[in-house]
Amino acid sequence: MADNQTGKRAFIIGFTGATGMELLNNLAKNNIFSKIVLIGRRKVDFDDEEIKSWEQRLVDFDNLSKHADDFKDLDVGFCSLGTTRAKAGKDGFYKIDHDYVIESAKLAKEGGCKEFHYVSSAGADKNSMMFYLKTKKQVEEDLAQIGFDRLSIYRPKMLLGKRKECRITDFLGKAVLKPVIAVSPTAISIPIEMVAKAMLINSQNDIKEPVEVIDNAMCYKIGKGDKDIP
Repeated sequence: MADNQTGKRAFIIGFTGATGMELLNNLAKNNIFSKIVLIGRRKVDFDDEEIKSWEQRLVDFDNLSKHADDFKDLDVGFCSLGTTRAKAGKDGFYKIDHDYVIESAKLAKEGGCKEFHYVSSAGADKNSMMFYLKTKKQVEEDLAQIGFDRLSIYRPKMLLGKRKECRITDFLGKAVLKPVIAVSPTAISIPIEMVAKAMLINSQNDIKEPVEVIDNAMCYKIGKGDKDIP
């Protein structure tokens, strides 16, 4: 990844999840932004000295209107915030995956943010029978209505990599589908690290349209460095 400080100030929400942690690790290795702010509900202690130096702003996601100042004067947003229905229940899942994301994005836009990078999901569809995929599509559509100069939506398939929570369905799925993954890395999956790299590399690229959707194969291609950045 290029060592290209843009002078822009970035923030990340959802930085304690698997994709978010990969974002942090890659940002720590590359001088891309002049300032990085981590916005979350609790303070996190990091081992990496570079990440330790970044500002952490604590917010109550259930009362985000009180935290408008925490989203001010930031140019670029990265969002990998999310949970599972099994963990949070249907209402909790929607609140975190939709409401927290949209309210954060609105405050960021009002505070001067120009571009927003959001991790959605392959198969996001408002007509899907799966509540998860319907919600992801609604988030995409609602983000598009906010009016960022640039909205980049990433739609990865099955995420491969270490997670804090071991999901038995993920474990079994990866074991059964391992031969397919070996033959065609982007057919059904993508390493989490590739998604994080794709987001950071792509944030340095110019785009022609204000809203872009980056599918699993393109995430992989960009993350591998097959698509050059300036």
